[in-house]
Amino acid sequence: MAKRLRSGYTTGACAAAAAKAATLALAGDCGGRVSIPFPDGSRVDFELCRCLVDENGVALASVVKDAGDDPDVTNGAEIVAQARRLEGRVAAAGSVALSKRKKIMLRAGNGVGTVTKPGLAVAVGEPAINPVPRRMICEAVSEAMVSCGCPGNIEITISVPAGEELAAKTLNHRLGIVGGLSILGTTGIVRPVSAEAWTATISASMNVAREMGLREIVLSTGRTSERGAQAVLALPEEAYAMMGDYLHFSLKEAARHGFAKIHVSAMWAKVMKAAMGIPQTHVRYGALEADEAVAFLKKLGAPSGVLAKLAGVNTGREIYERLTELGRADLIEAVCRAAKGYGEKISRLPVSVYLVDGHGKVVTRV
Repeated sequence: MAKRLRSGYTTGACAAAAAKAATLALAGDCGGRVSIPFPDGSRVDFELCRCLVDENGVALASVVKDAGDDPDVTNGAEIVAQARRLEGRVAAAGSVALSKRKKIMLRAGNGVGTVTKPGLAVAVGEPAINPVPRRMICEAVSEAMVSCGCPGNIEITISVPAGEELAAKTLNHRLGIVGGLSILGTTGIVRPVSAEAWTATISASMNVAREMGLREIVLSTGRTSERGAQAVLALPEEAYAMMGDYLHFSLKEAARHGFAKIHVSAMWAKVMKAAMGIPQTHVRYGALEADEAVAFLKKLGAPSGVLAKLAGVNTGREIYERLTELGRADLIEAVCRAAKGYGEKISRLPVSVYLVDGHGKVVTRV
């Protein structure tokens, strides 16, 4: 029986927990755990990593992010919140108001990015802390202010000590988020290998591209295929969206965003899956069955002699290697054309397909 994967918590939920703990610490309540409300009405307890008040009366609390079994770059990162009473003092530059009634101000500290391009969920110039995390922080801090009887204005600063280094492993720079990570989450919960996280990033990439005035989008399945497309297309980096394995979703989303043309860049097995009309190209949705792929090639007109040479193949890669050895570039191109047809059928837009080899070189383009 497969092991059940464990869920974890988003950076937004961790930031909200740290922010509540820091606010409570201002009133002398520096415990080891804190409970916060989640968007679905539930409550979750978080264990604190740090909780203290410095000589200037600024409180600090932190939570170490547990992403469960999701391969999240921020898993294990310390999410820090500082709280200080404003008491008539002006909030720091870059702060945004979370609550007019309670006058809760929010700002990005070290390791939390700032938005520099339009098209994202928050405005240019603001901290890269998304709307749901902002609401969670506001609700959590408001609870703390009520429980400790704090009437004054409070400024919350969210930081991630390792944020800038971790952000280098993400696509934040392409989205126009500079200086660190985004504080994300729509439910507070990270579910392993989250489709929601992938599709949200795809949509955000497309939002930025459209806001930048771009009419063409490049969908790639990975960094190698993206590099291949970049070598042959004279398009700005905002035109590239890493779709991973979410081909059907990305094609539909490109149409919804109003792009005029789609470029799809992928390696052989995923091009073959697209040609065969398989909407999700990851192996977890079914490995490319070699016998089905050979049968598909027969439908494309592969002669009996070629089919005989493909007898007994085990993988998509082996099919490609044998076709190459046989000099059947025409069949390879026919697969790419079938993938193009699938893309145009789903998106109802012009689609170009780029087949990329393991070295990141485009070997076939249709």
